[in-house]
Amino acid sequence: MGATPFHRSIVEVRLPKHFDKLTNMRYDGTQDPQEHLTAFEARMKLKGVGDKVRCRAFLVTLPGPAIRWFNSLPQGSVAGFSDISRAFLAQFTTRIAKAKQPINLLGVTQRTGEPTRKYLDRFNNEFLEIEGLTDSVASLCLKNGLLNEDFRKHLTTRPVWTMQEIQIVAKEYINDEEVSQVVAANKQQPSHNQPRQHGNGERQKEHARDGGPSKTPRLFPRIGKFTNYTPLTLPIIEVYQQIAEKGILSKPRPLKDRTMGNKSLYCDYHKGYEHKTQDCFDLKDTLEQAIRDGKLAEFSHLIREPRRRNRDRDGEDKAQMVKRR
Repeated sequence: MGATPFHRSIVEVRLPKHFDKLTNMRYDGTQDPQEHLTAFEARMKLKGVGDKVRCRAFLVTLPGPAIRWFNSLPQGSVAGFSDISRAFLAQFTTRIAKAKQPINLLGVTQRTGEPTRKYLDRFNNEFLEIEGLTDSVASLCLKNGLLNEDFRKHLTTRPVWTMQEIQIVAKEYINDEEVSQVVAANKQQPSHNQPRQHGNGERQKEHARDGGPSKTPRLFPRIGKFTNYTPLTLPIIEVYQQIAEKGILSKPRPLKDRTMGNKSLYCDYHKGYEHKTQDCFDLKDTLEQAIRDGKLAEFSHLIREPRRRNRDRDGEDKAQMVKRR
């Protein structure tokens, strides 16, 4: 290793065999020295080793320019690991990353068209790099950067949220958003039931007169009849299970088994095979109608109140507009 006589006593210390894995911790002079030192000390504390072993083990993590720096230390400058760590940080001080401040979070905003899930991932990454950040500042910065209007309104119901609470609440809003995106994408795709040209339409009519099928099964899920749906505190399948025996919901339309033998596509609401319960738009529409008709008053714990009040207010506004006409 080309060590000077002064450093030979450290170099000659033998390390246990399990210390070979330290070669995975390499500092070549380009990374943040504070992060490297912190990770190294945490591992040494876990192993409970003495000062000499720490000094020797630290050398194993220094390749190339870093070990040449150590070998150039003047004689008598190192008496223990604390001296090495101080000299190490002083030598590579320009590589220490500048500490981020809470104000950095204000610059993390949701971009136009960016999914809420991706925005929260970016926010969390920045959040974890700021030390001493309080929940009140974090939740305020997140609300400030949100473009998801419903999610942002929900967060305004309380002044302070912990990041753990925000993640739990965000899950449902993210799911709603992703379902809406799928529905919107299906709207934009041409229906496989509609003829692309007039000639195709004529051939379909002739095929129908010959006794053939006049239309093919629908390949995409139908669109719900409501523009907005009341957010629930539980998945729709669990909500249905709680109210199924109460006689609140109207009976569903009969299903034709289009599963091609796939019995995993069972709907509890229809009691038949075509789709899964959580994907049932008939159930979603029927449940939303029941909520708007006030039939779920005794199940208020299943409904997210902030959005419900907003929807009721919107309905009242529309009713007043109709009266004015």
